[in-house]
Amino acid sequence: MINKLSQNTSTAVDTIKTIDDLAKFVNYSFMNTLNCDPDATEHGIDYAPRQVFSGHYVTVKPTPIEAPEYVVHSNSLFHELGFADSMAQSADFMSMFSGDMSNLPAPMSKVGWACGYALSIFGTEYIQQCPFKTGNGYGDGRAMSVLEAVIKDQRWEMQLKGGGRTPYCRGADGRAVLRSSVREFLAQEHMHALGVPTSRSLSLYVSKTETVKRPWYSEGSRSQDPDRMITEPVAISTRVASSFIRVGQLELFGRRARKAEHPHAMAELAQLVLHLIDREYANVIDPQLSINDKVLLLAREFRQRLTSLVANWIRVGYCQGNFNSDNCAAGGFTLDYGPFGFCDVFTPQYQPWTGGGQHFAFLNQGVAAEHNFLMFCTALSPLLTSSPDDLTQLQQLVNDFSTEMQTKMEQMWAAKLGLNTFNAALFTELESLMIQTPVDYTLFFRELSALPVDITPLKKSFYQELQSAPSGFEARWSAWLTQWQSLLGDTADSDGAASVDAKNQAAKGKPRTREEISKQMKLVNPKYTLREWLLVPAYSKASEGDYSLVKALQTVMTQPYLEQSQEVEDKFYRLKAAEFFAVGGLSHLSCSS
Repeated sequence: MINKLSQNTSTAVDTIKTIDDLAKFVNYSFMNTLNCDPDATEHGIDYAPRQVFSGHYVTVKPTPIEAPEYVVHSNSLFHELGFADSMAQSADFMSMFSGDMSNLPAPMSKVGWACGYALSIFGTEYIQQCPFKTGNGYGDGRAMSVLEAVIKDQRWEMQLKGGGRTPYCRGADGRAVLRSSVREFLAQEHMHALGVPTSRSLSLYVSKTETVKRPWYSEGSRSQDPDRMITEPVAISTRVASSFIRVGQLELFGRRARKAEHPHAMAELAQLVLHLIDREYANVIDPQLSINDKVLLLAREFRQRLTSLVANWIRVGYCQGNFNSDNCAAGGFTLDYGPFGFCDVFTPQYQPWTGGGQHFAFLNQGVAAEHNFLMFCTALSPLLTSSPDDLTQLQQLVNDFSTEMQTKMEQMWAAKLGLNTFNAALFTELESLMIQTPVDYTLFFRELSALPVDITPLKKSFYQELQSAPSGFEARWSAWLTQWQSLLGDTADSDGAASVDAKNQAAKGKPRTREEISKQMKLVNPKYTLREWLLVPAYSKASEGDYSLVKALQTVMTQPYLEQSQEVEDKFYRLKAAEFFAVGGLSHLSCSS
């Protein structure tokens, strides 16, 4: 058993202006309450690939990037944390969050920590890509946490992405490039603004002198995979979350416990599970419960969060691309923005990553989540082996996942359509029309949120050059729109009073006016999403030292539901240009970063 995490309970936080100010709030629960790998080095110089057999983490010292330059920081997260915006460009802050921890004040740690995890893809565990063919070489290959702090009664963990090699680097350089760092920085803050649970972005720095080579696409290339090597500037972004515990981590420790790979394997699994509960589920799981009861409640709560998360992804048109268990946060939020993408043309099979396969496609994300939940529960099961009844309850939670997922999806589709309840026939016809027309996912639902009386406004979302619908599709659209309007039920007359029919249909509840329905739909259906063809110019300009487009996108995409200026609308609320289709880096991308 581990002790309850100590908390800094002070709620009165003055503005944090320096690293010395920040040092007052540090609280390293992960390193203080869990086990360090016994083969780890105290100074954190541990960069060669090696097997890690036990322990929850390895101490590792980041490798600073050369000559760091400020790119951008999250104004909103700084505000939440009580950080002064000026700190983002201060020497001590830039130094720490570009990888140099050598001069940090006490009690801040001068080393970070990296964690191992297992890899499973769609419910199948893989060890082939481990350089040792054992699975003991997988883990944080270029990510390392460097700080835990309790600020305003909330625990935050800060993790460098691209901070250099760790024992899990599998021979790679441990670096991230500016291109992928810009994508992740903007995506995390956009998802937060969309109301989707996610890790957050703190800061982004780029080296003015250090570069690495990466495979990428030639301009205009229609190749599925990168067709050349390019030189790119390295960067370090800092992502922030309540914890970075992954389903894959639990899998690793569950596997070790099942196989009794070392004498402390079962104890280490229990420690990690209880630590996860304290970090992510303390508000819903009573600390006085038995460990068996805690495990069952944990599984139930994680299922609720995971199904809600995936429904939210689909609500906003997001596809994770690579939803392996090691990319699945055990806290139930979005983690690891690598081969992600936001839908342009709606298709259930949308998959931005060339290596992802249809099992991780847009509308298959619920099934992928089900496999991750199975691996989550499999990892927990060694803790319940003494109680067959508890194992049966755990299995039932797995068995009922698809039903829970379907319920969340139907609730989400009903909300996107402004309906109180899901109508399967209406949705089936809509999905068919959206595929055959075809339509832009974001634009269609936003235009629908204005409650059009005919299909003319909806045509703004139609990709006419991709038209594949049979003759008569306009009549089908009109018929669908009429049926939808009738199902809205609680509509209003032009004077704002509910009609007689609407009142009859809404007898069980207070009628909504058309204005209220439209307003609710616009809070569900964003106007702006972070399309890849918007990201490419931003990171391309950034590679030349011009960060203006990055900051412009940050401003627009952190207000995704708002009506913005006409200039913003003209630039960002439009169909994908025909010349961008099938182009590498614009319509699809590899996982190189």
